[in-house]
Amino acid sequence: MSVKLVLLGPPGSGKGTQGALLSKFYGIPQISTGDMLRQAVDEGAELGKRVQDMLTRGQLVPDEVMVSVVEERVSREDCAQGFILDGFPRTTDQARALERVLPGGIDAVVFLHVPREEVIARLAGRLTCRKCSAVFSKRDSSLCPVCGGDLYQRDDDLRSTVEHRLKVYEEHTAPLVGYYRTLDKVLEFDGTGPVEEVARGVESAIARVIA
Repeated sequence: MSVKLVLLGPPGSGKGTQGALLSKFYGIPQISTGDMLRQAVDEGAELGKRVQDMLTRGQLVPDEVMVSVVEERVSREDCAQGFILDGFPRTTDQARALERVLPGGIDAVVFLHVPREEVIARLAGRLTCRKCSAVFSKRDSSLCPVCGGDLYQRDDDLRSTVEHRLKVYEEHTAPLVGYYRTLDKVLEFDGTGPVEEVARGVESAIARVIA
């Protein structure tokens, strides 16, 4: 049985962490559109050149670009048994497009709710490893404890950018919750709880949906 999931929540709500746990639990890929776009920028790919300035400013990438990127990715063989989308869709237009291009649409939407000030505290205080891309809260050491690479603060984790990203989320992405509720696909959880506790609740809720 395949399972097609979307992770929703503000930046810094823990979508990436929960997505990784769900990916391992179900044996399906976690697809982070943000990572895909940043990789394209780092590699100097044509897609990266188109979106670099948008990412730096915390702006949304045009719908037609994102839909084509995601549609191509989920058509690959490793998605035959399902996938987890993290960072897409971000608008109701993208969500409608996704429902059109996927047979049967998405099975469930995992919505992680986290208060605004908590999100700012989390994101404006984190560092990323240049070598392995692991993410940590601000720490005394400037080296990654995983691989020894240099730690730095991404431009989109600066407080000013975080606040703008939240404004964009609240205006464009938050309405997705209402859209998916009309389709009866939303599973809502408190994203401030312990990671393992949230994960158990998510897995239990999904099991009831796809049973």
